Amino acid sequence: MEEQTIVLIVGAGPAGLATAACLAQLSIPYVIVEREDCSASLWRNRAYDRLKLHLAKEFCELPHMSYPPDAPTYIPKDQFVKYLDSYIERFDIQPKYNTTIESCTYDEGKECWFSLACDVVTSVVVRYKSKFLVVASGENSAANIPVIPGLHDFTGVAIHSSLYKSGVIYSWKNALVLGCGNSGMEIAYDLASHGANTSIVVRSPVHVMTKEIIRLGMTLVQHTPENIVDDLLVRMSNFVFGDLSRHGIVKPKAGPHLLKEKTGRSAVSDVGTVGLIKKGIIKVHENISKINGNVVEFEDKKESSFDVIVFATGYKSMANTWLKNGESMLNKDGLPKKEFPNHWKGANGLYCAGLARRGLAGIAIDANSIASDILSTYKTHRFEMN
Repeated sequence: MEEQTIVLIVGAGPAGLATAACLAQLSIPYVIVEREDCSASLWRNRAYDRLKLHLAKEFCELPHMSYPPDAPTYIPKDQFVKYLDSYIERFDIQPKYNTTIESCTYDEGKECWFSLACDVVTSVVVRYKSKFLVVASGENSAANIPVIPGLHDFTGVAIHSSLYKSGVIYSWKNALVLGCGNSGMEIAYDLASHGANTSIVVRSPVHVMTKEIIRLGMTLVQHTPENIVDDLLVRMSNFVFGDLSRHGIVKPKAGPHLLKEKTGRSAVSDVGTVGLIKKGIIKVHENISKINGNVVEFEDKKESSFDVIVFATGYKSMANTWLKNGESMLNKDGLPKKEFPNHWKGANGLYCAGLARRGLAGIAIDANSIASDILSTYKTHRFEMN
């Protein structure tokens, strides 16, 4: 069974939906496929209950549709999902759900992409023929859990943050969070707030700021040199939080915007975790060296027993497992070879959206760039799909 379209979009998360909307605005035909049974499954099914967007709403809008005027500055998870549902309805986006892409290969002779997709419900395999292919399967395709000696024999509960919902079921348990990004710090706060005896592993230097400082920085950096803004933000953070190194949290040498640009690592928006760390309610540990039963040994040779470990260790792209001719665009980790803002285009009509580690603002830029580039080719060529 074969279907033809001008553009095939793989993934119906925010990146895929944004690209679909931008193409629809330009009247460019497309098909969008999604392996899950819903759009934006990360937000619907793999996000903890208390999650809000970490950036102010003006930095988190998808193209061609603003949030309602009465929306809060920091959008809760459930409200963001409603926004996505309204977005899908407004632009009449019709993802083909439960459709897993098995391979995408470029045919040099026919100058088009052939993509094999399987409906996981009916087992029907469809071959899509398209002139353009958009990889929008996301940076967060699969949970990333580090290799730790003894982890498989851990006698407690070990879960990735994608499976964490609330600390209420871990009240009075000894809980360890591995990872000090936004998710790790917020999950640690949530656990402690529900009465868990909470510890967190801080594996690398991190900028900790208030959401107001982050918002100010993102506004200023549009008009002010990055190094000046970074210096101001670090000074403000020092004023608010003081020296956190004595509590086990060390600042990176690079400023927050430069660090984000070079590594994709964001500053942490504190929700109250730092206060609990300072009070000793949340304990900070060095990285784990090994696990023996329910006892975790850290790199400083200290040991503690835990009932639960939450791995807030991020995700990884899986695009390279099915994209067979992506060498012009993606590296071995399934992420763009080129740096933002030149990362989104490969050879032979290949594009990626939402892989630059720039959040929802980056997704909006990618989607508009991709649609405009496809339009320039679409208008000047008459495609024969047969």
